[in-house]
Amino acid sequence: MKKWLQPSTRAFFTEKSKESHDSFTSRMHGYVYGRWPYLYISLATGRHPWSRPVTKLLRAARVLSRSSSSRAMTRGRIKFAQGYHGKVLPVQEAKRLVQINKSLDLGDLEQVIPYDRARQIVLQNPGHIVALECPCRASSPDPCKPLQVCLIIGEPFAGFILEHHPRKGRSISQEEACFILEQEHARGHVQHAFFKDAMLGRFYAICNCCSCCCGAMQAHRNGVPMLASSGFVAVPDPDSCRQCGICAKSCPFQAVSMSPDGPLISEDSCMGCGVCSHSCPGNALLMKRHKDKCPPLDVCSLVNSHKSAQ
Repeated sequence: MKKWLQPSTRAFFTEKSKESHDSFTSRMHGYVYGRWPYLYISLATGRHPWSRPVTKLLRAARVLSRSSSSRAMTRGRIKFAQGYHGKVLPVQEAKRLVQINKSLDLGDLEQVIPYDRARQIVLQNPGHIVALECPCRASSPDPCKPLQVCLIIGEPFAGFILEHHPRKGRSISQEEACFILEQEHARGHVQHAFFKDAMLGRFYAICNCCSCCCGAMQAHRNGVPMLASSGFVAVPDPDSCRQCGICAKSCPFQAVSMSPDGPLISEDSCMGCGVCSHSCPGNALLMKRHKDKCPPLDVCSLVNSHKSAQ
């Protein structure tokens, strides 16, 4: 078996995991996800011609294994979000995450990553970063450009993606990763740290998501809670507002609307991405920590807390 397995595949299947849900079936799921991400995402977003029959097949399998009630189906969708989800990052935190220069093992981040599964940050060789063509954009009929904006970080993930997708991915430096993050933020796109139970229950990538192409953002809008807030919300300063409405147009989560007195922020909808604040020509929107939102993914603070607990 070892003779025909590629080194990156062998590394993925032999990598140790602390995830309680990790199993051979889960590893196979992760292998399929990483080996054929474009087919996987196009099926999941409903953009592939096979999406409807595959969805019917999966629903039938779920009915057989659980219950035929619509209630059980809803629970199944929520469980999907528990195992595959993203954490919104302010662009500065995203940059800090790609600039880590030594191995890192942060355990169960229950408060920061408020999901039952897939909430570990275990970075091995964090300087190994691959810029991959975004499967969500690639499956869109009119994709946002550029395509190569998904950042796969650390091993065994970066090596696996590069070995299996040499034409769609390339190795990049930490400096270039920061440049991609800055450029995508300037385009009004959202930085998400993605976690997946089938990817060893860990963080494995930062995606630069646009609301028009991103499957996770579309699912979130449709009631599947796939995204966790950055921990911040936008707070308007009416005295600085120019009433231009750019913030409302730029918000990828449709959390900003305009009134005669200035922008109105829906705190429930606001994910704290900072896109509106960056786009505002009058600097009339500030990002402030919200006490009812989950804490930010602040890598420096998490590392210091981890050290002091040891």
